[in-house]
Amino acid sequence: PKMKEDNCLHAALICLGMLYYSHAITTEKLNHTRPSLHGHHEKGKEGQVLHRSKRGWVWNQFFVIEEYTGPDPVLVGRLHSDIDSGDGNIKYILSGEGAGIIFVIDDKSGNIHATKTLDREERAQYTLTAQAVDRNTNRPLEPPSEFIVKVQDINDNPPEFLHENYHANVPERSNVGTSVIQVTASDADDPTYGNSAKLVYSILEGQPYFSVEAQTGIIRTALPNMDREAKEEYHVVIQAKDMGGHMGGLSGTTKVTITLTDVNDNPPKFPQSVYQMSVSEAAVPGEEVGRVKAKDPDIGENGLVAYSIIDGDGMDMFEITTDYETQEGVVKLKKRLDFETKKSYSLKVEAANVHIDPKFISNGPFKDTVTVKISVEDADEPPVFLKPSYVFEVQENAASGTVVGKVHAKDPDAANSAIRYSIDRHTDLERYFIINAEDGNIKTIKALDREEIAWHNISVFAVEVHKQHQEAKVPVAIKVVDVNDNAPKFAAAYEAFVCENARSNQQFITISADDKDDSANGPRFIFSLPPEIIHNPNFTLRDNRDNTASVLVRREGFSRQKQDLYLLPIVISDGGLPPMSSTNTLTIRVCGCDSNGSLLSCNAEAYILNAGLSTGALIAILACIVILLVIVVLFVTLKRQKKEPLIVFEEEDVRENIITYDDEGGGEEDTEAFDIATLQNPDGINGFIPRKDIKPEYQYMPRPGLRPAPNSVDVDDFINTRIQEADNDPTAPPYDSIQIYGYEGRGSVAGSLSSLESATTDSDLDYDYLQNWGPRFKKLADLYGSKDTFDDDS
Repeated sequence: PKMKEDNCLHAALICLGMLYYSHAITTEKLNHTRPSLHGHHEKGKEGQVLHRSKRGWVWNQFFVIEEYTGPDPVLVGRLHSDIDSGDGNIKYILSGEGAGIIFVIDDKSGNIHATKTLDREERAQYTLTAQAVDRNTNRPLEPPSEFIVKVQDINDNPPEFLHENYHANVPERSNVGTSVIQVTASDADDPTYGNSAKLVYSILEGQPYFSVEAQTGIIRTALPNMDREAKEEYHVVIQAKDMGGHMGGLSGTTKVTITLTDVNDNPPKFPQSVYQMSVSEAAVPGEEVGRVKAKDPDIGENGLVAYSIIDGDGMDMFEITTDYETQEGVVKLKKRLDFETKKSYSLKVEAANVHIDPKFISNGPFKDTVTVKISVEDADEPPVFLKPSYVFEVQENAASGTVVGKVHAKDPDAANSAIRYSIDRHTDLERYFIINAEDGNIKTIKALDREEIAWHNISVFAVEVHKQHQEAKVPVAIKVVDVNDNAPKFAAAYEAFVCENARSNQQFITISADDKDDSANGPRFIFSLPPEIIHNPNFTLRDNRDNTASVLVRREGFSRQKQDLYLLPIVISDGGLPPMSSTNTLTIRVCGCDSNGSLLSCNAEAYILNAGLSTGALIAILACIVILLVIVVLFVTLKRQKKEPLIVFEEEDVRENIITYDDEGGGEEDTEAFDIATLQNPDGINGFIPRKDIKPEYQYMPRPGLRPAPNSVDVDDFINTRIQEADNDPTAPPYDSIQIYGYEGRGSVAGSLSSLESATTDSDLDYDYLQNWGPRFKKLADLYGSKDTFDDDS
């Protein structure tokens, strides 16, 4: 039925469109076919006739309906000029937007047709230009005129929403009329023509929870107290319809998903009134006992719950914390439990919301309570000492078997098993103590020395007789009480010095004492001289009463020659009960001092030097004399060996030996640093007079043989000649010197460039041979070979 109704509406629209189109065409023909007035005359103020030229036709706007789908082209309008007599001599021409493609004109009648279907939403109007010309000459008969063809709108576009789906949130329990979201649709039809673009909004789905404003598209809540916990999400369908919402209008829809956001409108509730838990008495503090949970249907921070213990006899033994990940209350042990003392506890736990919304405070209170009953389970516990630690005292040097103290432990279980004790030998490696396994009495095994170990820290184990794995351990500290068993002694190894010129009653040293015993048996120290030397004629002692004593000179006139060392016994007594004393000997040396009392020497042999040499000095002098004699003998021996020939074997050539000198020498002119005879020719041994290294007294003339040898000379003969000249030349360097040979070998264009063998000045040399050395030495030949030429020119 609905489809049938839409087809009827469509047919009616087509009929109305055709009627409207026919009326528009008729109107256009009447409006666009205008006679032209060529001969209109007017009179001026003074009788002058004025002529005004008027256009042959006047153009108005043309209209054509969009989306026309008829079989024939649509007649848009007709152009006609007053000068057109109908004889066919006038030709109508159309140009501009769409001319010849969309719009065509009959050049004889002037009728304009639209050959294609037009869409106003694509283009709303076209601008064209018409002109009448002579058909034969194409001469314009009228000026061109511009006109507009407007595409008339029909309702062919349904409304469209900006989004196909919308998502919105609104708090639960919002008041009626609370704005949720605004949806907007648009229509492509012409809003200025009819109601084709006039939209009206309505709700198709989502009632009775929500409503929409017809003109604005604002969606609002329609029911109060919508509960998120009952239903969280709603799907709403909104329709936008054109033609003002009347019948025949086109429509479009969109979907809106509305989610209710949570508010804290629900208090936490425990699902049960009592929780039963149990814990072993062997549990340690901090161990978890159990968990409770209050349910809150709210989410996020609105559902956060905090737990606390508000009452009960176990408030001191247990505590509760909040696990915010699971929203549970965790009951933990706070102190150790004892099954034999108390077997059950009761707690009252409260769960409360962390964040409370003042708008819904009337729904409160936002908390709940529950009872937690905890039973303590019996466990096989290890023995327990009556004290966490023990401290005992025993006197040093006490006899073996002396009782130090007693430890006691018991089985906390109902069975009350017997206990056995033992000492941890890792804490008593020297085995000073022993314990009675049954009663826990600790005794000494050997004497103790406080000065060696003042405190003994041991550990004692207690185990059950029938359950060896159940044991306890307790630390025991034993203090060794001091007795006065050490006499005081000098605090250091004193050695005193007294001047020969010391005055009577002059103090020269202060001594102190040290006692290994405790302070109660040590200071105050008393210093004195033994009774047999209390009237010592040389020294006296003064007790300073501050645990120190001063030693003074009793007489004057000490002499190192008579006695240079004195031994003074001193008695030191401590303050213990009974007191102990010891005799310590102070060594006193007699020394020489200056007038100010400054120490000079304490050696008694210093006075002997005035009369003669001491034994040590004599020994030193004799040792020096012996050393000097040895040096003289060695020097003479070396001198004799130096005069012997350096070359021992006749067949040995000195040239094969390498002589090493450890000094650098003084250069070429230094002839004293080494023996030049070592470098002489060994032939001198057989009677041949060796060549001497002397400076020639005359200028050595250049040898003709130093000229470059021709290419035909044999190299061996050349070198042998040079050797013979060097051996017989007294002005040549020593035998092992380097010899320079000015020969380059066969095939060389040029001779040697070396000038090391030159013994004359540049003016005595002949450089004409440089001209024959080739182009590479032309520059050198110009510098040296042409010198005579320069002299002749000058």
